[in-house]
Amino acid sequence: MPVKLRHLHYFARIVETGSFSRAASIVHIAQPALSQQIAELELDLGVPLLHRGPRGTRPTPAGDILYREAVSILGRVNQLSELVRANGPEIEGTVSVGASCTLAATLLGPFFEACRAALPKVTLRCSVADGASLRARLEAHALHLACAFEDDLSAVFARQPMFRQACYLVRKTPLPGNPTTVSLQELKNLPLILPTAPNVVRSKLDRTFSEACFAPHLAAEADVMSTALQAVEADIGGAILPKGDFSDVPGHTDVSAVRIDPAIELTASVLWLAKEPLTPAATAVRDLMIGFVEKQYLSSPPLGARLVTASSPNIIAKQGGSNHRSKTDALRRGPWLQVFAAA
Repeated sequence: MPVKLRHLHYFARIVETGSFSRAASIVHIAQPALSQQIAELELDLGVPLLHRGPRGTRPTPAGDILYREAVSILGRVNQLSELVRANGPEIEGTVSVGASCTLAATLLGPFFEACRAALPKVTLRCSVADGASLRARLEAHALHLACAFEDDLSAVFARQPMFRQACYLVRKTPLPGNPTTVSLQELKNLPLILPTAPNVVRSKLDRTFSEACFAPHLAAEADVMSTALQAVEADIGGAILPKGDFSDVPGHTDVSAVRIDPAIELTASVLWLAKEPLTPAATAVRDLMIGFVEKQYLSSPPLGARLVTASSPNIIAKQGGSNHRSKTDALRRGPWLQVFAAA
């Protein structure tokens, strides 16, 4: 018997909630009926898909594979109406965009305005999280696009790198002598507030400290920038963040930021899934975001940032097929994209 879409929908909700009862309330069927649907799915596929235990329900190895495929299939089905309407006079649809905590502080507000002006029939659904969470949400098809810092480049994602950003030591008060830079050896003796793993910045720092043959003095860990800055204001230690200017962060405009030398840099990129075409609306938002950063966000580059040019080798992962055609259509429909693309 062929697998039905409703089976995939029910199964995905169980995995995401970790509970038959919670999933049943979301999909609006009785729990016994939901259990019967999953039993039918397991019978059709010939393998157990879920472990039921005292700490909740989790997928088996086969269930992990099915969940990834089910989310992909359901995501494509949900995009059908938008794809069918793509030949209309204007691009329309809903696009889910995520941004890392550090980038969101200066990027999302102005980009909302740019998107509303350029794509009036596109609705942005934005969220802010750490880079690891954004990547997981991209893989789970909960986001179309993410603007995040990278270090190791995963082949799972296509990307357009935008700029390289240096990391800074951020303290409540300046270092003695008010130096313009701080060395790794000087960091060795300072109490530090580091991001909580898994985290792109933390992974980069751990490798850097290991190569320098010392372990940092870890005073605290913080999962997002706002928490790290609160710990800085409490004078627990100095945070290391890919940001050198906090004049745009309310409540923390007076912190001291000193660039680390030699530079510890991360790449800010727009990311999307490499093997799945974007909808026309998501393609247009992606192109607008890239152009927006290049033409406006970096017209006055943030402290410690340097633009990555489109001519740099091995930085642009292009998508072919229908996505390439929809990008061309978008360029024809919107002069704003022609201006950005010509830069």
